[in-house]
Amino acid sequence: MRPNKRDELVRKALDVFYRHGFHATGMDMLVVETGVSKTSMYKHFKTKDDLILAVLKLRDERFREWLYARIEELSNTPSGQMIAVFDALGEWFDTPDFRGCMFIKASSEFQETDNPIYQQSSEHKRLLLEHLIGLARRADLANPEQLARQLIILKEGAIIMAAMGFGDTPAQDAKAAAEVLFASSLQD
Repeated sequence: MRPNKRDELVRKALDVFYRHGFHATGMDMLVVETGVSKTSMYKHFKTKDDLILAVLKLRDERFREWLYARIEELSNTPSGQMIAVFDALGEWFDTPDFRGCMFIKASSEFQETDNPIYQQSSEHKRLLLEHLIGLARRADLANPEQLARQLIILKEGAIIMAAMGFGDTPAQDAKAAAEVLFASSLQD
């Protein structure tokens, strides 16, 4: 089934915003890089912020689908999947188009906590946290919420370190720290 113009615009805009950022990407740049006229853009989205929200929703769906499928491919146990997050991140960091986390970028560009763009970014992180909590519970680990929060902190730190070019192995470094946290949760 052929995608409609709105979906095509959102997909193309995702790539443009990911490369250039949200504030740095104006409507004129979007017209040039997506090949979609301003008239058509405004037909589908009343404001640039509405387009950003649609882009973030698509990115959230794509990223979580990829991550969850990938960690299930890497391990068939909940505990193994929690650690496999860092192997999946390492694969992502090694892709040529890796430019960091779109949600970290969005929340830094739209810092007001009542802004819908900030809230969409926060929701993405909350959903990832909930998934890790679920895995920790299924693995019957002590303090699943605390462990999941700690793993998210390592995950986010690894993303920032990779995006900023600090070291060659941020995913592996975060994985080593995660394994220590994981081992301590088994002893509780």
